[in-house]
Amino acid sequence: SCCTHRIIEDPEWSLATVPHLTELCLQHIVHNFEKNPILDHLLPEHQRKVLDRLSTGLPLAVTANLINDEDYWKRCCTQRWQVCDISNYGDSWKRMFFERHLENILKCFIPNTTDPNQVLELIPLCKDYVRKLEMDQFLPPVKVDQNEERDDLSDAESDFGLGEVPVHHYDLGVLITALPHLEELHLTYSVKDCGMNFEWNLFNFTYQDCCNLAVAVKMCHNLKVFKLTRSKVDDDKTRLLVRNLLDHPCLVELNLSHNLIGDKGAQAVGKLINRSRLEILDLCNNQIGHLGAQALAQALAENSTLTSLNLRLNCVEDKGGEAISHALLTNTTLKSIHLGSNNLTEPTATLFSQVLAQNTTLMSINFSCNHLGLDGGKQLLDGLADNKALTEFDLRLTEVGEETEYLIHQIVWANREAARLRSRQPCPTKPL
Repeated sequence: SCCTHRIIEDPEWSLATVPHLTELCLQHIVHNFEKNPILDHLLPEHQRKVLDRLSTGLPLAVTANLINDEDYWKRCCTQRWQVCDISNYGDSWKRMFFERHLENILKCFIPNTTDPNQVLELIPLCKDYVRKLEMDQFLPPVKVDQNEERDDLSDAESDFGLGEVPVHHYDLGVLITALPHLEELHLTYSVKDCGMNFEWNLFNFTYQDCCNLAVAVKMCHNLKVFKLTRSKVDDDKTRLLVRNLLDHPCLVELNLSHNLIGDKGAQAVGKLINRSRLEILDLCNNQIGHLGAQALAQALAENSTLTSLNLRLNCVEDKGGEAISHALLTNTTLKSIHLGSNNLTEPTATLFSQVLAQNTTLMSINFSCNHLGLDGGKQLLDGLADNKALTEFDLRLTEVGEETEYLIHQIVWANREAARLRSRQPCPTKPL
């Protein structure tokens, strides 16, 4: 009998579809990376393939100190947060990830409820990459028998937080003293999105909180920028903070704006100005009067490091304004001063005209929202006649008159253009 043999072949079959052994090995490494992270043992081209396929959900204990590839950390960031701007993080995706990850943990930390190991276990993983922390929320402890505690409180007492037991927040001491590269600390003691659960004590920065923070900041020797805003910092807390910041080796910027600092607190800050290396001081929107301003002026007259001072939205009045004017007759380092909304009138403008005539360092002045008047404006215009340094002068809502304000702005504009042209000129070369 005749037998017919037929061979049926797949016309689309190709040997090329069979994965190479190398590819199979790389797939195995990716799938088992958590148990066996052998990245350093691979060739550079194989490392690239593994990194591109690794899951962003791997434990940080595995990836933190092993993976430095920026593309991997970029994937981690973009998959977790919608808005990612690495320009605020030294153009480093890895730094951005660890700073924001740590901030998120701290913002959700509830004292006496959250396990402290969540923070402690993260320290050795992130300490080499965290240089700045921005905290706009600190949660208080959960109250026990909250309804019973409220029974004896009237509606008015509840509205103003009277009778409330102080609640302390997470102590940053252990954390920030363990971050050797921390240079900036921005803090606001409040609660975001509290909604119908609003209570005044959610926004309390207690004295114990201040004690803990002051000790921690003192031990943070590389700290350059310290901002504690919108936290009801009063005179006593300011003095406590200042005592721990005196002679700080690196601090160059201090921001205590939008607090409750009065004259005594400003007097303490005055001592700090000449016992530190401060270059930028922001005390905007506090309760500083003429006594506090006089203390700051006394320090300013002797200071040789401060370049920017912001006293906007205080109440220094003419006694304080005149004291600051006298200080600026001898000060040779301050470049910018903001005295907007301080109840200043013509006497301050008269003395500042002397500053404009003699001071060659000051480049920016803001007098907005004061009552300098027509005569005060003319005095300032006379003082500017030979001034070549001032490039910004804000006189909005000062009642100096439109013509005077226009003439002053013409002088300032000319100074600004001259400074711009000077900056474009090439530096002279030294002869050989």
